[in-house]
Amino acid sequence: MEKTQSASTVYHKERSNTGFWLVVLGAALWGVDPLFRIILLKTMTSTQIVLVEHIIVSLVAIPVLWKFRADLKNLRARHWIAVIFISWGGSALATVLFTLALTHNDPNTVLLLQKMQPLFAIVLAKLLLKETLPRRFGGLFIIAFAGTYLLTFGFTLPLGNWDNWVHAGSLLSLGAAALWGGSTVMGRLMLGQTRYETVTSLRFVVALPLLIFMTWNEGAAWTFPSATGEQAAVALNILGQALLPGLLSLLLYYKGLSSTKASVATLAELSFPMAGVLVNWIAFRTLITWEQLVGFILIWIALFAISKQQERSATPADGAPKLRTN
Repeated sequence: MEKTQSASTVYHKERSNTGFWLVVLGAALWGVDPLFRIILLKTMTSTQIVLVEHIIVSLVAIPVLWKFRADLKNLRARHWIAVIFISWGGSALATVLFTLALTHNDPNTVLLLQKMQPLFAIVLAKLLLKETLPRRFGGLFIIAFAGTYLLTFGFTLPLGNWDNWVHAGSLLSLGAAALWGGSTVMGRLMLGQTRYETVTSLRFVVALPLLIFMTWNEGAAWTFPSATGEQAAVALNILGQALLPGLLSLLLYYKGLSSTKASVATLAELSFPMAGVLVNWIAFRTLITWEQLVGFILIWIALFAISKQQERSATPADGAPKLRTN
């Protein structure tokens, strides 16, 4: 009996470790997102980029939905509301906001501000799902807010006109983080209802009608380079954007979360901004300032403290996946 329990414990630990590294890898792939997106912004609008990305991924997702169509029969009205929020809010609107943020602010600030997402998720979980907030959450939130301020303004006081108080890129990035955090909460309603492949596919396919309307309403002309070499470069970037930080990253992330505690996954997601900053440094020669480093450390401290509280009070149900739509 003891040997059986020991073998089972080893198996679950190995499965958990594999899941942890899948989350790390999936989140790290989000970090290469600006590498494709910034280049595409030279020829396409933010909405056009997100629409094309979703069309490409939907070509893969639709056959998956057909294969697992039996999963859709288990969805109730509240689950479809969650799907709409995840796809329209977390996939369509949040991605457009994130893309717009890259045009208004330096890539490092946009990436590092995404670490506010878990805080939005915790607050919304308290309001919508009546979950208990971590102890000393108020103080931890102030620490995280201070880190956000440093990421945005550094050690300066934004005195003067309104433009100095509000940085468009930072607000857009925080808006994306809030929508992704809300999608995590809505995603909890989907737990145990469908496979991770089905949820991933629904995320992209259901977002298409909204993105088509947004692109049509925008009215921007579709412009492409005239040179063959430039056209090939744009096509490769679109394909890479859709398949790497888009489809592949989410499949790895959701698969890893199926055997990883949410508190541990929060720390694993630190590979996202770390990889992003590294990519920005190599590709765009964008260095992180020491003020941004201090701000990131403050946010990391707040998240680490919250995750440790969750780990101490974890139950077997914590191993269930949470959904992040980026």
